Amino acid sequence: MLSRKVMAVIVAACFTFAGLASTPVSADKVRWKMASWFGQNLTQLGTLGHHVTGTIDRVSGGEFEIKYFDPGALVPPAECFDSVASGAVDACWSTPGYWYGKNSALAMFAAVPFGPQAGEYGAWIYFGGGQELMNEIYAEHGLYSLICGVIAPEASGWFRSEITSVDDLKGLKMRFFGLGAKVMEKMGVSTQLIAGGDIFPALERGSIDATEFSMPAIDLNLGFYQVANHYYFPGWHQQSTLFEILMNKEKWDALSDQQQAWLELSCGDNFRYGLLEGEAIQSPALIELQEKGVNIHRWPQEILDQLEAAWLEVVAEESAANPDFKRVWDHLQAFREQYSVWAELGYL
Repeated sequence: MLSRKVMAVIVAACFTFAGLASTPVSADKVRWKMASWFGQNLTQLGTLGHHVTGTIDRVSGGEFEIKYFDPGALVPPAECFDSVASGAVDACWSTPGYWYGKNSALAMFAAVPFGPQAGEYGAWIYFGGGQELMNEIYAEHGLYSLICGVIAPEASGWFRSEITSVDDLKGLKMRFFGLGAKVMEKMGVSTQLIAGGDIFPALERGSIDATEFSMPAIDLNLGFYQVANHYYFPGWHQQSTLFEILMNKEKWDALSDQQQAWLELSCGDNFRYGLLEGEAIQSPALIELQEKGVNIHRWPQEILDQLEAAWLEVVAEESAANPDFKRVWDHLQAFREQYSVWAELGYL
């Protein structure tokens, strides 16, 4: 029979090991807070950000947790750039196009008017040096970005009446995003960037006359058709749109190789998920919009040609004003010129 003293030692040891076994958090567990530009329930724009946080949690076995905060819950969306750069916030779910005011070159890592579709765009980002070029610019601000999603082509505008020529655009007040806004301004449109949730009230009040926002599956849910029922395609300004997890560079650099890999793998999967989900959900949305009486139009080629000519004027002006813009534009154009050899042969 064991002595009382020996029994006491065994019991104490059992409690000690039980305590160690039940420890829920490892010393190296990463806990980040991620601000955002989009509510996590907004189709694709927000749901993709929420989806990737779940993927990271799963692939890391709970060792890397990123908590998604809706716009304004941590910081106002427009303050994400500076808040992440300072380290006050760990990361932000965004698209580089929102940082035009910090460096206009960053907008080309979000969407390019008359630019590449998702396959070509992704090829440039992942294998053509695009992501490295983007992070050279971000590094100047203490930031690091992973491209973490892509969506299908957008529509190019909701209008109250039919647009038959570029003269019909003159004098309109319109919500518009990114580099496309610069093009519309050359058409005589007064543009402003309004957050998604504020667009419908602005249309209803008449403080704007028209808007673009996103793709049919998203625009349907936001109800724009109730106040402006002429819907235009194609989305010449955003044939594809990239999303990012924007991070504080010191915090990214402090991650282990494995932790960085968890993020990279999750973002790569999110790119796939966003592309294919986006392609799957547009047709049902368009059918429903037609049933609701929306007039769906395709821009005449003559108007598209005028918009493209205006875009090339914007490129010349931005290139002259910002060496980074010129460097990124030239880099992308060189890639696209080489890619065209394959595109012209490989696709119907």
